[in-house]
Amino acid sequence: MSRIEETQLPGVGVRHDFQTRAGPRVGVISHRTGRRELLIYSGSDPDACSEVLRLDEDEGHTLADLLGGTSVAEAAHEITQQVEGLAIDWVVVAPASGATGKSLAECGVRRETGATVVAVVRDGETVAAPGGDFVLKGGDTAVVVGTTEDIGQITSLLRGS
Repeated sequence: MSRIEETQLPGVGVRHDFQTRAGPRVGVISHRTGRRELLIYSGSDPDACSEVLRLDEDEGHTLADLLGGTSVAEAAHEITQQVEGLAIDWVVVAPASGATGKSLAECGVRRETGATVVAVVRDGETVAAPGGDFVLKGGDTAVVVGTTEDIGQITSLLRGS
């Protein structure tokens, strides 16, 4: 994997750069707004860009998917391959499910399914390791870990199927 340099851009966001084997230096500016800029640096001037492609948040996610996903997703996949019997999945909570408006404890997520909710993504924000008092809302995405059977049970619970 190429070495990535990170530069904080106060009031803007963060820039990540790396040198490609073919020669051009490539960078991405991640703005606080979710917008991204893909930078191709000039070969003759390392501080100048020969090309800048501006992407909105959705376009940035699409490009990441086309390029093979994020290193986080790849790492999660590697972990599940290394730990026999462990599965990880992202489950969207259906607005009409019985889990909507209830805490994880009230739903009996762990007790009833054996799976563990390790994070919840809500409105683009991630809540890591939510406690039993965390209340689910329709549209939340629960990141769940367990056996394949556990994942099936929690999926049924959260989707209301």
